[in-house]
Amino acid sequence: MNVKAYMAEVGRKARAASRAIAAATTGDKNRALLETAEALHNSRTELVAANAEDLQQGRDNGLDAALLDRLELTSERIDGMIEGLRQVAALPDPCGEITDMSYRPSGIQVGKMRVPLGVIGIIYESRPNVTIDAASLCLKSGNATILRGGSEAFRSNQAIAKCISQGMAAAGLPEAAVQIIETTDRDAVGELITMPEFVDVIVPRGGKGLIERISKDARVPVIKHLDGICHVYIDDKADRQKAFDIALNAKTHRYGVCNAMETLLVHQDVATEVLPRLAQAYAYKGVELRGCERTRALISAEAASEEDWGTEYLAPVLSIRVVDDMAQAMDHIETYSSRHTESIVTEDYTRARQFLAQVDSSSVMINASTRFADGFEYGLGAEIGISTDKIHARGPVGLEGLTSQKYVVFGDGHIRQ
Repeated sequence: MNVKAYMAEVGRKARAASRAIAAATTGDKNRALLETAEALHNSRTELVAANAEDLQQGRDNGLDAALLDRLELTSERIDGMIEGLRQVAALPDPCGEITDMSYRPSGIQVGKMRVPLGVIGIIYESRPNVTIDAASLCLKSGNATILRGGSEAFRSNQAIAKCISQGMAAAGLPEAAVQIIETTDRDAVGELITMPEFVDVIVPRGGKGLIERISKDARVPVIKHLDGICHVYIDDKADRQKAFDIALNAKTHRYGVCNAMETLLVHQDVATEVLPRLAQAYAYKGVELRGCERTRALISAEAASEEDWGTEYLAPVLSIRVVDDMAQAMDHIETYSSRHTESIVTEDYTRARQFLAQVDSSSVMINASTRFADGFEYGLGAEIGISTDKIHARGPVGLEGLTSQKYVVFGDGHIRQ
């Protein structure tokens, strides 16, 4: 395959299809989503079989447990993809919404209309469910998309692609509006991120190395986050049971995800009470603990290094630091956070509001597990990724994050004097 020529053709098809999708009715887009959901349900056997081949190849190639977990396509995860499609179909269509209308002294009306971005290129690793998340959000927001999944999930993604094609065809929409790259050649990525004539935005989802490479080499705007170094701070005013439940869930619900807690901060006045119980629970779950000197005086833990505080483990490893107060906790977060998600556990309303106002991350929580930081839990139906940038989207990126606004002007023969 001539990768350069192939990608140029994919780009041309996507650009042409983007015009048709931008003009598609909400009903047609919803029908495509629901028909895709039906196709997934009817293709469970084929999806699991294709995924089993990917998993076996992953084991043969020495993929670690976290990557294999991301790769696995269980019946429950297929259910999740189907539910995500249905939720996106049920969401309001942002395209064409006009807001902020006002009369100007000249007599014209000025407002803003929400419009698609155009063609979105998405590059991701391991998780085949991302194929459905990305396709559904791009479709509902009126965008064409080019999807390049990881080679480790190639068979799974191609099986999912067949379901998407069925859904698009059933709704009478161009199948080229959702294209999944049919080669594992890495040169395809290099072409995709350097085609500004065909691609308007790139969204990389994967490891830090992938995202750094995309950010460095892309010639089109990138929506991204590099790390998920998430913190939970247990305040001295925390409800002890809430603190236990949140700290345990944030770390052990799933390890290989960007919204898992990587560092636990505990107020010195409650550390003696809170940490031994948590340490016992973490030990039962097989979590390796690394702590500061004050932490190690209370529980069994390896010494935490400076590097640990800035590491996204994506594994059953947790760093713990005992802090003097909330101010020191926020200083630690400011120094080491990746600006993804932070949570405070406290019953003090004033401190909670201060934490919300002063912690500069894309999601900040009160008395909740960091695991809630994703589009599905936020009511977006699904997410195309998490953005820790401040422009153009921040936090979980759903439908609104995949659109922009243009000014619209209403007149009645008005001319400028």
